[in-house]
Amino acid sequence: MRLRNIPHADDVILAHAAAIKNETEQKGNWHTLFGNNHPIHIEIGMGKGQFLLTLAKKYPTINYIGIERYSSVLLRALEKLDSEEYEGLTNIRFICMDAADISEVFEKGEVEKIYLNFSDPWPKARHARRRLTSKEFFARYNRVLAADGTVEFKTDNRPLFDFSLEQVAEAGWTLNAHTFDLHHDPVMNEGNVMTEYEQKFSSMGNPIHKLIASRSSFQCI
Repeated sequence: MRLRNIPHADDVILAHAAAIKNETEQKGNWHTLFGNNHPIHIEIGMGKGQFLLTLAKKYPTINYIGIERYSSVLLRALEKLDSEEYEGLTNIRFICMDAADISEVFEKGEVEKIYLNFSDPWPKARHARRRLTSKEFFARYNRVLAADGTVEFKTDNRPLFDFSLEQVAEAGWTLNAHTFDLHHDPVMNEGNVMTEYEQKFSSMGNPIHKLIASRSSFQCI
């Protein structure tokens, strides 16, 4: 999908207090930036931010950081944050960056949960390493997650989900739970917060797949 460039997006991001511009300087200091010791959860590829903003409003004692590569998309999340619905939220920040660099932004053990929602499937085999659920990315997550940290992934793309299940094992991680039809799974769907894509695809009758993975004990040393 071709993204529409918004000329003023970079200027808005630079001026917005919730958009972090010096993210590498915050490594190991995110709790100081938030002014508390609450758990830090991040979403990689957050799109327009609906999912993370909903969580931030629902759970004020968790700090949320949304990562988005494209400034024109991140701009939409900032506009939502500035709306009346989310007025006064202080437990959310945004970063415009490439997810491949997360170990340059977060210290080991600094993140307690990573959300991956409807990530780019990169369908060509030669691009498999770019998928956010590849073993290469699981290695990156291993560098920033707390010992009991988890990765939660949702998609409607069955080939990508099958690939992701295989990569969990190849990366040496533990598959805690998974479902091929989230909205008809009463256990895994409890408390589920839908993303914009999730609402769209489920309304079309597409089953939503979800997995939760954690690091094996030897990786936490």
